[in-house]
Amino acid sequence: MSSSETEPASTLPAVAPQLRALRRRASLTLEAAARDAGLSPAHLSRLETGQRQPSLPMLLSLARIYGTTVSELLGEAVTDRDAVVRAADMEPTAAGGWTYWPAGAPGRGMQALRVHVPHGSQGDIVRVHPGEEWLYVLRGRLRLRLGDTLHRLSQGDSAHFDSLTPHRIDASDPDGVELLFVHTLLQSPTAALCLGPIHGDAT
Repeated sequence: MSSSETEPASTLPAVAPQLRALRRRASLTLEAAARDAGLSPAHLSRLETGQRQPSLPMLLSLARIYGTTVSELLGEAVTDRDAVVRAADMEPTAAGGWTYWPAGAPGRGMQALRVHVPHGSQGDIVRVHPGEEWLYVLRGRLRLRLGDTLHRLSQGDSAHFDSLTPHRIDASDPDGVELLFVHTLLQSPTAALCLGPIHGDAT
């Protein structure tokens, strides 16, 4: 049993309905969520049924796993979150050779991004994780491998797939490809599970 399970009950408001709903929204089983949070399934079940109250460290851990905030876990209404994201507020972030611009509000169950994928970047990395992904090619050409099938997408093409299907993305053109990308936010953007480099026909 982990030390997080022995935290004393707190005076936090009841979070049972939110915990269960957010776990289901994240498409996680009780066992998988408990494992990621360092809890036993029985302990997480007691939290979801209101038999136990979570400590703040537990809430922080569950919020990270479910891709949400502690405020949402507590059922607090978020009044200052703007539905509109202005172009001037889209600060780029570089990770793994890709450049990301946030195109949606934080704290949602999905994350929307504008992404630039340079040529030759991460084309040999295969990802697999729970959730769904949708992408739309704004500019350039894209190679998308889903399982054993290679798809070639051009400007205006889109794809919507289950993220548990092993997938990899790379740009066909020397100047890269630009995408709109939406995915269910189960973890941080850099914490996707990878199968590692594979060898095969990426061309």
